Formats: sequence, structure tokens, C-alpha cells
Amino acid sequence: MDRIDVTNPIVNFLFSLLEDVGKPKAEVAAKRVMERLSGVNIVPHFCRIEDKDLDFYNDFNIIVLGLDSVEARSYINAVACSFLEYDANDNPKEETIKPMVDGGTEGFKGHARVIIPGVTPCFECTIWLFPPQVKFPLCTLAETPRTAAHCIEYAHLIKWDEVHSGKTFDPDNPEHMQWVYTEAVKRAELFGIPGVTYSLTQGVVKNIIPAIASTNAIISAACALETLKIVSGCSKTLSNYMTYNGVEGVHIKVTEFVRDKDCLVCGPGVLIELDTSCTLQKFIDMVKEHPKLQLSKASVTYQGKNLYMQAPPVLEEMTRANLTESLFDLMRRVPSGTVHVTGTTSENGKKTSGVRKLRVAFKGVDGIADMDTAGGA
Repeated sequence: MDRIDVTNPIVNFLFSLLEDVGKPKAEVAAKRVMERLSGVNIVPHFCRIEDKDLDFYNDFNIIVLGLDSVEARSYINAVACSFLEYDANDNPKEETIKPMVDGGTEGFKGHARVIIPGVTPCFECTIWLFPPQVKFPLCTLAETPRTAAHCIEYAHLIKWDEVHSGKTFDPDNPEHMQWVYTEAVKRAELFGIPGVTYSLTQGVVKNIIPAIASTNAIISAACALETLKIVSGCSKTLSNYMTYNGVEGVHIKVTEFVRDKDCLVCGPGVLIELDTSCTLQKFIDMVKEHPKLQLSKASVTYQGKNLYMQAPPVLEEMTRANLTESLFDLMRRVPSGTVHVTGTTSENGKKTSGVRKLRVAFKGVDGIADMDTAGGA
């Protein structure tokens, strides 16, 4: 969803022209690459990653991530792992594995990793690698600001709601960002605090860390190399997490992390038993109340067929009658396959996206159905 900002051309050779400012990054990047490399076809998409359905992602042989947040990575990881199926011995079926290559940078530091769902650790298996984001106490922001960041967060978290009651702040809206910057300057002047700039305002509000061209080049090269390995089979892939540190000299280290076999995203899943008479509505209610799932406003699909969709209204109306049907019947009385349940999950009061795998055993019937429960905020 990002658009090109005036600071981007400094660190990205794809955005080198002044007239690119304000245009979608994906569209301009695709255009530049196709201009330089004949025979390459790139289809850009300027939208939220959640706007694409699962079939869109399933069409690709490999997914390469260059995302800028933990939440976005977690979502795509969940989508890729939702295609994963296990056999009766809890071994991943090779034809259902969707490899991923992930890269990210923070200033002079960066990482590149290879994720083979069901084989290597997925994103959720090593979520602890990401440090918690810095949070400022509201009392400090409201009463005793001491830094430029405090003034910016005051305008962003407190002043915005006071002035724009009920209106959601959009960090990608230049007018919204300009308003926060202006209010932050006023706040800083009131307390005699220097250093509030528009670029700093963007960085604090959007949690942006300055990009370093050399770091981006090294990490993107590592990701491209690992992608080539997977696609061509020309060499063994990275095992499985590389870190780069260019703060003092150059330091590169590769660590082989171990997959969490009980991971709710890439593992075989939580086993749950259902009666063959269990209706789709009852199943949705159970998913909402299950302590390890807790997905509300669920939509359910099976083998590309919409069993029930919360939205848009036209699909909800079309699939509403299925709520009273038994899940066993809706799965054509074949208790094997993957069911996707899309909904919302909340942690610490914040709605997030994710996929939770659910293995369903129908009582009195041989076989286990692999079911993926996905939560989308």
C-alpha cells in the first residue's frame, strides 16, 4: 500500500525520478525492472495484503517477503502455512509446502531467512526473535514530555482523538501526518523541546527506522539467492536464519533454529472431535470459544468453496443457509482436507490476523480432517 516518499529515492535505485513521488511503490518498481530486464513480466498490486483471497497466494510456487511489520509477516506466514497438509504419520505432504524467503533491515542490521512450512521454523515458531516495540506511558506524554518523540506521540495518540473524535487516523494519509506534525511542533515549543521534524514524525508514528542502502542491497541479494536456490535446486538453502550487522565492520552469522512441533500455525494442529451432526454454526461457535483459537466473526471455506462468508453482504446471504447444515455433510462426507476459517482474534485488546490449524476427527468415522483456522483483523 506504500507510496513513494521524497526520502525513498536516496536509498532505492528503483525510485530515482522526482515525478515518482506520490506514486505506488509496487507499480513504479515493476515498471523499472521490466524496463531493464527484457522478458520479465511483473504484475504489481496496490492494495492491502489481506485484500487478496487465499487462492491468489496459492497460485505462487514461492513467496518472498519484504514486509515492514511483524503483523504483516505473521499474516503471510499464516496464509502460506494454511496450505500445508499432513499425512497420517504427521509428516508434511511435499506437494502442499509453500516455501517462503523473508528479509528485513533496521539501519545497519538485517536478516534473511528461509521458511519451509512443516520442515523449518515458521515465523510464529521464532516470534520471540522480534523485540517488543517501544511504548511510552500516556502519563509521560500528557504531563511531562521530555523528547521530540514524546511530543509527536502526544499529538498522535492523545490530541488526534480529542480533536477528531471517532475519526480513525490514517498514517498513509499525508494530510493526517501533516496535522500530527503541526501539533507536535506546538507541543514541543510549549515545553522547549527541540528536534521535531516531519521526517521524525513519520518515523515515530509509523515506527520507521532509517534505511541504509548498503544494508538493503546485502539483504535483498541474500533473499534473491535463496529464492534462486529453491526455484532451481542448484544448491542447499540457508539453514535457516542469517543475521547481518554492519554497525562496526561487517559481521554475518547463520543460525539453525529448530521448528516448534506444537506450533499452532505450521504444526499438525489442535485435535478436536466433532459429532457428524455438528452444524456449521455450532462449529463456528466452538472456534470462537476454543481457548487456543478464539476466532470471532468467522468465515469458512473448503477446497475453494465458500461454506459461509461474513462479508461482503451478497456472499453472506448466499451462504447463510449452510449454517444449519452439518459440517460433515458440507465436506461431502469425506473427513479429509483443509478447511479455512477466517475471522478476528484479539490479544491484549488489539485485533490481529493469523491462521490456526485445526484437525477435526468426526466421531465414529475413520480419518482426520486437517482444518486451518485463519483470523484476519
